[in-house]
Amino acid sequence: MSGNWRDVDGILLLDKPEGLSSNAALQRVRRVFRARKAGHTGSLDPLASGLLPVCFGQATKASGLLLDADKTYRVRIAFGKRTATGDREGDVVETAPVPDLPEDAIRKVAAGFLGPSTQVPPMYSALKHLGERMYRLARQGIEVERPPRAVTIHRLDVLDRGPDWLDLDVVCSKGTYVRSLAEDFARACGTVGHVGRLRRTELGPFRNPALRTLADVEMAAEHPESLDGMLLPADAALPGLPAVRLDAAGQAFVLRGQAVETAGPGAARVRMYGVDGLFLGVGRMSAEGHVLAPERIMVDLAGGPAMRA
Repeated sequence: MSGNWRDVDGILLLDKPEGLSSNAALQRVRRVFRARKAGHTGSLDPLASGLLPVCFGQATKASGLLLDADKTYRVRIAFGKRTATGDREGDVVETAPVPDLPEDAIRKVAAGFLGPSTQVPPMYSALKHLGERMYRLARQGIEVERPPRAVTIHRLDVLDRGPDWLDLDVVCSKGTYVRSLAEDFARACGTVGHVGRLRRTELGPFRNPALRTLADVEMAAEHPESLDGMLLPADAALPGLPAVRLDAAGQAFVLRGQAVETAGPGAARVRMYGVDGLFLGVGRMSAEGHVLAPERIMVDLAGGPAMRA
């Protein structure tokens, strides 16, 4: 079977369905593309749906640059029940009456979460305690102290509500656990709660993107050209970085891992482009803005598919 794998470069914006882990979704897509190298960025819980960037080939080198990106979620908080996992899949561990809060009171609660704060991660998380994943400890009934982590809620908009639920649009920093946010929000409303539904709609530079479903991908399985047409180039993940363009000599230097004299923004990480707009990867300018040092080459030096600007 290994002979069937092929070199693929690019980013697929996958609409991960509920009930499937991020890794399971990745493997299904990878098999369809027959891609030698693939990874995803910004893992989603099986309960969650929505945007999961799947990176192939050279684009996997861009995935780490997305880890610090802000994310946008649409979350439904179910009031009145707290669960062991913080979502609808866990056992109910606490119940409480649901107060009938007026709209302005709920919006005031939402405003109180805006800005930087600290958040205690849930026990059911992939964080480690003494080398052990905390969700494994939680499954054994073990609870350990979790140090709070710095997070930022950039936006928290009320979308809709019912007698025992509330839909929110959340824009948050990396490291934010929406399950913890849902529990904290419910407490601030005078009750308990958990995540009833969760969907990621945006991540980093991918704003209101067109997503591909697993059905879209699997239906195109017999037509590699159709599959490859679903991919974005690696530099689509990096629009916030300034671009520096090099001539043939400069391109040759950076592809050998050597610094090259060129003009650019001082001390900035930049996108590097070579001859005919070929995307070469990411580099960093010197403090004075006169020398470019390559950090991460993202082009197939063996002559694979090129990404051009």
